[in-house]
Formats: sequence, structure tokens, C-alpha cells
Amino acid sequence: MSTSDIAKKYFELCQKHQNHIALETLFAADAVSIEAAAMPGASAETRGLQAIMGKGKTWMDNHEVHEASMEGPWPNGNRFIVRFTYDVTNKPSGRRMQMDETALFTVENDKIVREEFFYNAG
Repeated sequence: MSTSDIAKKYFELCQKHQNHIALETLFAADAVSIEAAAMPGASAETRGLQAIMGKGKTWMDNHEVHEASMEGPWPNGNRFIVRFTYDVTNKPSGRRMQMDETALFTVENDKIVREEFFYNAG
């Protein structure tokens, strides 16, 4: 598949709330995920598909999503970006917040090998 095909499939699956299928089918087993800032008690870098899936589960377990939307994808060479916006409540703190982030994905050998998230971490 081309980077454009992978980007479209990723976008389609995430729009249908099938993020786990996107991870299982489109990501390399040794993929790397980089956050703009480390979550409490964690590293900003997560290595390996199983660890990335665990990070996503932890995030979902700790947030109630009221609304989510996506824009893109926008491919360029072997990379593509997607913009995500969320209205969520952090379950432990009860704090409701608006999140706006962009993710840059790198594709090699028909798999996503790297995802990098950009957002205001201050």
C-alpha cells in the first residue's frame, strides 16, 4: 500500500472509533510513539506496538470523551499528518478540557513505524 492508502485507511478506521484495528493492522510491531510531553509516571517515548496499545488504553481509561473530530489526512512522501480535536474530561481530576493535537506518521515497508504528537504541552 502507498503512504496515501495507509493514511486514508488509518483515518477511516479512527473515524469509526476502530483505533485498535488501525493499530493492529497498520502499525509495525516495533513502532515508536512520541508524545510532546510525558504523561505522569511515563516516558514521552513508547516503543513497540503492545506498549503503544497499552498507552492508548490507559488514556481511554482515564478520560471520558464527549466529542472528537479529525481532519486530514495530508500525505507527503512517506509521511502523513492528521489533526485531532477532543472535548474530554479527565476522570481522576474531573477536569474538562479541550485538546487540539496534530500527529505526524512515518511509513516504511507498508507499515506505520513512527507516530509523533504535537500539542501545547504547557
